[in-house]
Amino acid sequence: MSARDGDGWIECTCGSKHWGLHGAAGLLAVRDGAIFLQHRAPWVHNGDTWGIPGGARDSHESVIEGAMREAIEETGIDAEDLTVVHTFTDDHSIDSDMSGWSYSTVIAIANSDLDERNLNDESSEVRWVKFGDVTRLPLHPSFAMSWPELRLIIEELESFA
Repeated sequence: MSARDGDGWIECTCGSKHWGLHGAAGLLAVRDGAIFLQHRAPWVHNGDTWGIPGGARDSHESVIEGAMREAIEETGIDAEDLTVVHTFTDDHSIDSDMSGWSYSTVIAIANSDLDERNLNDESSEVRWVKFGDVTRLPLHPSFAMSWPELRLIIEELESFA
């Protein structure tokens, strides 16, 4: 396995600092009108908020590899319980000639066996949350901004299922 080289802050072209020298990725697991959310530990960046498991990608990882690795590390889920169906990327590059930072959300359908097995210290709790209840939780700011578009994508994907 290649070295873990993605951890670190980057000054983004959007004017903000983001975690992940090569961008970041997270896993949005969906099942029966609910998504699998992680309550972030108080000590992490934007702690004590709810979002999807994810984090910095390493240089050798694809978006899906990074999202799965992070989700497994943080929640102990089994990737075999998931079927990836879509990837949504929030790209902060100003134009195609400038490198910026991006966060990719890997959307996957979970089978009935998916559940947390071993939370690490970055997670206080995980749970399945119905689509309509997601915004009732204190959400990670970036996830809160992406959720409306992600929900539309999920509902569109479900209509084809």
